[in-house]
Amino acid sequence: MINESQLKALHSFTNLLIEWFEKNGRDLPWRKTRDPYHILVSEIMLQQTNVEIVIPIYGEFLKQFPGIDDLARASLHQVRRITDKIGYTRRGKFLLEIAKEISKNRNGQFPSSLDELLDLKGIGRYTAGAILSFAFEINDKSAAIVDVNVERVISRVFGFWRDERNSKFDKKMWIFAEEFIMGGDVWKKNQAIMDLGATLCVSVKPRCYICPMNILCTYYEQIVPKITPLDSFFD
Repeated sequence: MINESQLKALHSFTNLLIEWFEKNGRDLPWRKTRDPYHILVSEIMLQQTNVEIVIPIYGEFLKQFPGIDDLARASLHQVRRITDKIGYTRRGKFLLEIAKEISKNRNGQFPSSLDELLDLKGIGRYTAGAILSFAFEINDKSAAIVDVNVERVISRVFGFWRDERNSKFDKKMWIFAEEFIMGGDVWKKNQAIMDLGATLCVSVKPRCYICPMNILCTYYEQIVPKITPLDSFFD
């Protein structure tokens, strides 16, 4: 559970994060849509790779398969001809299987609940939360997300980065992620925390000195050497 002081810090963190994101959020093509199919494609493509590689392939894929029924009618070869450019070759198979399931067995209606999404092969807890958050903007705990960026941000800000990665740690991350999105504005909150982890709170050489969260970040307080005016003079 989150204690009172952590909850207070989380609220302060959220306010700072949203303010930062509104000025510095990345301009990504999948942020311009609420189509769950398009969100699905982006999330599957972004697994185990980076944004710069995905952007052109995402556009090519949707040009070839603009709707989920178009994808469902495709062959695996046609799909993989595009998706294999990213690597992790199972992603094309997952996309095709999901499209066929939704198109043929669900009358083309994209699932909009956590349980329904998790029933689809290839969709895990993070991807389901991303779809609920970014496509349907569901303002409850089902739309929480935890990926490597979110985990890194939460663990550093609230002082868990040294903790052993196990089921207890994972549960703690999800509790914080769920509490973080409570109160609405789920789309912006989840996009913002992912952007922070991707651009400032990166795994190697985090940009702590220019991060607006450093005023309440445990990692910055305990680990990062502090720069003084004299240090800057000798740089």
